[in-house]
Amino acid sequence: MEQKNLDKALDIVAKLIVGTEVNEKGENASLYQEYSSNSEVFDIVHMALKKMNLYVYEYRNSLFVSPGENNHIFGYSNEELKKEIGVKLNKELYLCYFIIYNTITEFYSDSNSYTYSEFVRIEDVIKNVEASVSGIIDKSKGIILDEIEENSFKQIALVWDELPVTSMEDSTGMRAARNSKVGFVKMVFNFLTYQELFIEAQERYYPTDRFKALVENYFDDFKGRLAEIMSAKGEEQNATN
Repeated sequence: MEQKNLDKALDIVAKLIVGTEVNEKGENASLYQEYSSNSEVFDIVHMALKKMNLYVYEYRNSLFVSPGENNHIFGYSNEELKKEIGVKLNKELYLCYFIIYNTITEFYSDSNSYTYSEFVRIEDVIKNVEASVSGIIDKSKGIILDEIEENSFKQIALVWDELPVTSMEDSTGMRAARNSKVGFVKMVFNFLTYQELFIEAQERYYPTDRFKALVENYFDDFKGRLAEIMSAKGEEQNATN
C-alpha cells in the first residue's frame, strides 16, 4: 500500500463523514478522480467506511455516504430520531418509517427501471399510505388495538387510520403536527428536507441526487423483506374481497 494512496483515501473518507461533497466538478474533483481511477484508493475508502458501519454510494459522478443499521455515531437512535422528527411515541416513529417507505415507492418501485416522478406532494403520499393500509387492516374483524404489538404493521395502520385527514390548524396552511395525516406527512417531509433528500418549492417536493443515490443502492439492497410483507398483505386482502 502506497502512503500517498492511503492519504488520498483518508482525505476522501474525512470529507464524506462530515458531509462535504466529493464529485467530479466541485472543489474536491481531484479526490473524486482518485476514487474513480485508482483501485487502491477505491478499496481503502470502502474498507475504511465499512469499518465505521457506513455505506458509500456513487450517483451521477458524486459520492454519498449513509450509516448502516444501529450506527448511533453517524446515524440516529430511535429516541434521537423521535425528537428530530417531532413525535413522542414509538408507534408514531414506526408510522414515520412507513410514510418514508411509501414516499420512496412514489418515486421508485422497480429496480430494473430507475425512473422518477419529477416531484411528490403531500396528498400523493397520503393516497399511497391509504392504499397500503387498506391491505393491512380489516375493520370488519373488530381488531382491538391493545392486542397488537406497537411495531406491527397492523398497529401502524390503525394509528394512521385513527387520524383525520386534516385538522383545524391545517386549514390555514400545511402544518407539521401529529394530529392529522397531512400534519404527519408534513413532519416527515420536513425531516427529509433537513436531511437534504428533498427540495421543497410551492408544496412540491423534489428528490435530490442524495435521495436518488440512497434509493438506487441502499433501498434496493434492503427493501426486500418489507416489500414482501406489503405484497403478501395486499394479496391476502384481495383474496378476501
